[in-house]
Amino acid sequence: MGKKRVMVPAKELELSTVKYEKETIQAPHLMGSILKLFVRIIEIPIIGSLIISFMKKENNMVEMLQNTEIPEKPMFKPEFPPQEAEPSVVIVDEEGEPTDRVQSALKCLPHYDPASCWSGDTLPSFRYWKIRDFAYAYRSKLVTPSKIAEQIITLVEGCKYHKAPTPLLISFDAEDIRKQAAASTQRNLVNSNLTAVSHAGNPLSILDGIFMAIKDDIDCYPHPTKGASTWMHEVRSVEKDAVSVSRLRSCGVIFIGKANMHEFGMGTTGNNPNYGTTRNPCAHERYTGGSSSGPAAIVASGLCSAESTVEDVILVYAAILGSSPEDRISLKPSPPCLPILSSLENVNILGSLQLGKYTEWFNDVHSTDISDVCEDVLNLLSKSHGCKTIEIVIPELHEMRIAHLVSIGSESLCSLNPDIEDGKGVKLNCDTRTCMALFRTFTASDYVAAQCLRRRIMHHHMEIFKKVDVIVTPTTGMTAPKIPPGALENGESNMQVSGYLMRFILAANLLGLPAITVPVGYDKQGLPIGLQLIGRPWGEATILRLASAIEELCAESRRKPASFHDLLKTK
Repeated sequence: MGKKRVMVPAKELELSTVKYEKETIQAPHLMGSILKLFVRIIEIPIIGSLIISFMKKENNMVEMLQNTEIPEKPMFKPEFPPQEAEPSVVIVDEEGEPTDRVQSALKCLPHYDPASCWSGDTLPSFRYWKIRDFAYAYRSKLVTPSKIAEQIITLVEGCKYHKAPTPLLISFDAEDIRKQAAASTQRNLVNSNLTAVSHAGNPLSILDGIFMAIKDDIDCYPHPTKGASTWMHEVRSVEKDAVSVSRLRSCGVIFIGKANMHEFGMGTTGNNPNYGTTRNPCAHERYTGGSSSGPAAIVASGLCSAESTVEDVILVYAAILGSSPEDRISLKPSPPCLPILSSLENVNILGSLQLGKYTEWFNDVHSTDISDVCEDVLNLLSKSHGCKTIEIVIPELHEMRIAHLVSIGSESLCSLNPDIEDGKGVKLNCDTRTCMALFRTFTASDYVAAQCLRRRIMHHHMEIFKKVDVIVTPTTGMTAPKIPPGALENGESNMQVSGYLMRFILAANLLGLPAITVPVGYDKQGLPIGLQLIGRPWGEATILRLASAIEELCAESRRKPASFHDLLKTK
């Protein structure tokens, strides 16, 4: 028997003793018939448990969860200390109407100049059309929502959304889209003299006539919610919109359907044998990434370009923000607020920001192209805005990965297990069944240990945020991986790739911290690279402000994806 490990209380941990250990995941890369055989074996009682137990030991999970004394008490839900108010913001009423919040967000944005936005001489070589571009086009009678709808319908039907090679949508109803677009067209035409920044008149908001797709694990009536499975809609009916969808709909958003995804969000690539694997618009032989593969490809390809820019994110965020009464009691959130990007204070605020970078972690990527491009952006921020990058240490990253896996895995199993026991388990994809087999081995004590680790990791991050405003990392540890041809029919299990893709996003997931990714460049193969900004609790305004500045600095470097649809092309 090994010797019991006793962790030093988090408050007493000396950062000088922390040594970074590169992540190594011990697991086979499986696909095709080999993956199907593996799934059958690990689902055999006793034999399967022995195999998974061996794999857990190889990845130091048993030592951490069962042989370690963790002095902290469990944290089952994020607990944050009180936060200072962010500067130069507008506080919005989460109890108010979504349209009013969107109007408040609109006033936070820089002035919209149609001449500069629509003149080919002043535009970058490539840019995504923004929400305000569509609003201007509608109000100026350059195009109508109905005309845009017909373009989208033609494109979706042309790519045969339910089959390879470009399965973007799982649920799609052309007549429903036409009906929504016709109503929006009438609202936008009644007062066509309105400017793109006006809220008065018949358009419900600046979002009226903006097209969006909803990930297939969020309810959007009358579409079924399948979680990209073949059976969830059979056991769970959809009777109304999810709250976020309802709020967007009240602002005039047009929903084109339910977007493809990794089954139940159980993977990082978007591989889905049920409906086909969504291809990357930048390189069709590569994964889009996921689990939100369909929404990502739809935005990147220009089919629904809302949220392709930071100002679009601010407008959409304003529409949907808000917490439940229960969460307001338990989490004690700060009042929701938005950054005033049009303020004269904006430059000074950017210059005062301290950015935390854990260099050894930052550089632990598959290709140095990623860390080099992200480093260049930090240098550009320093030169252009005076942002300071400060070296930080984030202890216990391996423990964070384990706590994240056990927490998310246990909650996923709890949600799906009744239907799995009812016979639906055999209808799951092979990689989902592999995950479920692992999750079933987690015990109650494992889950509690993971929550004790969550408290430690929360402490470490709160200490870091006493010194910095934002933690910066690459968004992913590798650019878009190639799709193995053998993975399309039965799926794929590749924990090494998942490790690279998940490397930097665990803290935001586990701790409930706000985070955003900004496209900042490309690797030598022309694949996109993102920079992730992780903020303090309730610090959305700060990361949105910084993201907007980064986006502006990198605007000239953006390239048009190989698959791109210019819906507002007027020439």
